[in-house]
Amino acid sequence: MRRSRSTLEGNTLKAKKAIARDMLERYTGSPLKSFRKQIILTNFDYYLQRFKIIGQAEYHRGSAMQVCHSADLNVSLIDFKIGSPSAALIIELLSVVEPGAVLFLGLCGGLHPSLKVGDFILPIAAIRDEGSSKHFMPTRVPALPTFKIQKFASQILVEKGHDYRTGVIHTTDYRFWEFDRVFRDKLYEERAIGIDMECASLFITGFSCRVPIGALLLVSDLPLKRKGIKTKKSASKVFKKFTDIHLEIGIKSMSEITERGEHIRHYRW
Repeated sequence: MRRSRSTLEGNTLKAKKAIARDMLERYTGSPLKSFRKQIILTNFDYYLQRFKIIGQAEYHRGSAMQVCHSADLNVSLIDFKIGSPSAALIIELLSVVEPGAVLFLGLCGGLHPSLKVGDFILPIAAIRDEGSSKHFMPTRVPALPTFKIQKFASQILVEKGHDYRTGVIHTTDYRFWEFDRVFRDKLYEERAIGIDMECASLFITGFSCRVPIGALLLVSDLPLKRKGIKTKKSASKVFKKFTDIHLEIGIKSMSEITERGEHIRHYRW
């Protein structure tokens, strides 16, 4: 007797989830039971090491990523590395632990002339100029964060006395775009406020996998300005001056969103 299409799809989904569970444990070096329902994502070891101290967190290192789990804060922080493929992958893997909220604390290049290093951006959307998100949703689907996470993060920013900007982020997998005049001209036409390598992939994969995901970006360089491209020296200054502030807002947003934030509802299609 031939199995129905729905049965085959169900078995495929079960097999995929089993592999994803195995991969999440292998890549992070952490058992699934340790993951908290509120999760912070980062690209940088410096953020993870600071979180480890601030949250008195248990540390795990896997074959590809690092993670810290804080029982006191009820938050996990994952360093998933850089780029759109890694961004899409971590959301797919996290879908198996069904997080209640995920917040990306990323760095971005500031494109608007009024921005300065250290400014915060709450993106309202991301331009999909990368190669990962197309595997999850048609290219005509906009990359949007989970509104209620962005709303709560903005509330925490205001409570802490920090100003912030909103706008569209251009996500690209083109690393040395700064030296491409044609690319730079297109950025101006788009009126994007900042540029990064992860937001669009995070938002689209989150939408596809029903993982609520927001982002709070820190302007780490001003690549359109003379001598504004980030270097090892300038990056070190940014980490030392702004990481703790960025983390403080992210931690408070995730540790309090369950009690103070609005309920996040998942829709099935």
